Amino acid sequence: MPTNVLNLPAYAVTAFQENDHDCHVSAEATAPPMICPHCRSDSIVGFGRREQMVRDLPMHGKRVGLYIDTRRYKCMRCSQSQDKTVTFYETLPEIDEKRLMTRRLTAWMGKQAIKRTFSSIAEEVGCTEFTVRAVFSDYVNELEKTIRFEVPLWMGIDEIHLIKPRCVIANIAENTIVDLLHNRNKETVVRYLHHLEGKDRIQYVAMDMWQPYREACHAVIPDAKVIIDKFHVVKMANEAMERVRKSLRERLTLKQKRGLMHDRRVLLKRERDLTDQDSRLLSGWIKSYDELGVAYRLKEDFFGIYDADSPDEAQGRFLEWKSRITPEIEPAFHDLVRAWEYWTPWILEYFNHPITNAYTDSLNKLFRVMNRLGRGYSFEALRAKILFAEGAHKCANVRPKFKGKTKGRDDALEEILEWEGDDELSAGHIGLAGSSSLASAKNPAKASSTEVPESPKNFGVDISTLTHMIENGEL
Repeated sequence: MPTNVLNLPAYAVTAFQENDHDCHVSAEATAPPMICPHCRSDSIVGFGRREQMVRDLPMHGKRVGLYIDTRRYKCMRCSQSQDKTVTFYETLPEIDEKRLMTRRLTAWMGKQAIKRTFSSIAEEVGCTEFTVRAVFSDYVNELEKTIRFEVPLWMGIDEIHLIKPRCVIANIAENTIVDLLHNRNKETVVRYLHHLEGKDRIQYVAMDMWQPYREACHAVIPDAKVIIDKFHVVKMANEAMERVRKSLRERLTLKQKRGLMHDRRVLLKRERDLTDQDSRLLSGWIKSYDELGVAYRLKEDFFGIYDADSPDEAQGRFLEWKSRITPEIEPAFHDLVRAWEYWTPWILEYFNHPITNAYTDSLNKLFRVMNRLGRGYSFEALRAKILFAEGAHKCANVRPKFKGKTKGRDDALEEILEWEGDDELSAGHIGLAGSSSLASAKNPAKASSTEVPESPKNFGVDISTLTHMIENGEL
């Protein structure tokens, strides 16, 4: 019989059995109780036993059942004072307080549930999927208490789709995700910002054109500059190009429709990125349909607005661009023009502070893959898998300030001789110990050599690392 098969010093193994799928380990606690937990008396006697089965970490690919011979005791003092038999069972060490599992098993399940499906863990441990969900929920609650992300100086607020539209909070400077909110309502964003420690340090907030975001920032962090993300603005130019393309389909033959559908990538491509083949395809469509030519040129010129060096120049370019919209394609560009005119102050703020959180849009595709692989996950579970993915956090260790070398005797004495206001002091009258004291008095900051190390800064979930993990099936 293995004597150390459990690797739990608090238990002594008394029997061991195994089959093709399971290990059954019988054990008892090595340190029985010495006093009554109620009255703290040592007048206790044995009063029977019972066997309790708890689950433990899988061993060699097999599920583990730990059968603990639990002792029952009778307290003589409590029984005499209450005129009835008072008994209690010994407290089992290393066992989770909420369920019949070892604490190391629940910790392992919590970590595994970040990157694996609940059903696979349940099968490996030999419990229900509901139990795995409950353990994971407790694990995440503990992480929420201990893990704190740095407040971003440049915050990104955007929308992603996890089951339905959600709000994602990003640290633009560090390219990390800081939090995911269960919806994108104003009340939700206000509540998040209100409880955010250090929110006064936020300088800029890049966001899409969603009124509740702007109103929430104005209410809670009014000093932060709101910037409409460039990506969401120029995306509307591509959408206008698409509307023009689709409006032509009624005049085309079936073969032409299929051709135009396949060539849409060329129409959406930037002119500078066109290959020779792309240019020939584009030229053919433009010659056949004037609207496509005008729409493509407007789309390209709108992108060019963002090459401006100042807000005034950008606004001037927009007005000139707007004047070239023809009546035939004006409906297709109507939403873009209206958006610019309504959000002008915040769009132009980009030209003072060119920051963007365009990378969050690429996460939508990855999150959909993650959600599909873990079909049936709640938003809370998906949020936890993203925010607490092991190895995905971007941290920076804070190094202590540079300290000069310890001064020798000659340097210390030289400081003493330079002391102002005491002519009687000289190197001949003062020892080295005294010189150190005086040097400290002259400069109190030098007296303290003990520095309290700062905790590592955690900037959130690194987006590039998270992308790699999702693409490789690690989440």
